[in-house]
Amino acid sequence: MWWWLVMAVAGGAEEYSATIAEIDAPTAQAMRGVSLPEGCPTALEDLVVLKVAHHDFEGGRQMGTLIVARSEAEGLREVFRQLYEAGYPIERMRPAHTYDGSDAAMMADNNTSAFNCRKTTSGSRWSEHSYGTALDLNPAYNPYVRGETVLPARARPWADRTAEHPALIHAGDPVVTAFAGVGWRWGGLWRSIKDFQHFSRSGR
Repeated sequence: MWWWLVMAVAGGAEEYSATIAEIDAPTAQAMRGVSLPEGCPTALEDLVVLKVAHHDFEGGRQMGTLIVARSEAEGLREVFRQLYEAGYPIERMRPAHTYDGSDAAMMADNNTSAFNCRKTTSGSRWSEHSYGTALDLNPAYNPYVRGETVLPARARPWADRTAEHPALIHAGDPVVTAFAGVGWRWGGLWRSIKDFQHFSRSGR
């Protein structure tokens, strides 16, 4: 927590900023067949582009881009305001289509993302990301853990949640609290599987 506070003071010269905008034609074209495949349960018009200020791992200020459900954009803008003011660091934040829709590539690159129309890790149903109502935050430090499986592989050291790193998310911390404030639930509280990077409206 102390590191977060130092970050917040260091970044205090620049205030938080965020914008919500319609998806423009070039972005829509880039998404189709990639993060927005044929048969996706979400229509393009139900999504918007959310750009938010965030602290990076070097103490600088960056603008990140998420594609999210229109219905969730205002709430998420407030969530990231709280994370910014707390000094929580986010390494990078780019839409899924810039990674060819590859969840594995985004996790390996520690990319924070939201909308990506794909099946769940088990492959049995549409992921909550397919609706723009879920978000994965700093996945290389907040892994998906199921038994001996840790995703991404580079995050294995951080499956030990007693380890220390400023990007780690813990129950009751400012990250979980900020998402809870807009009705989103954390995968780190699941029982049999732990998805420490995952937040969603539905809790799934």
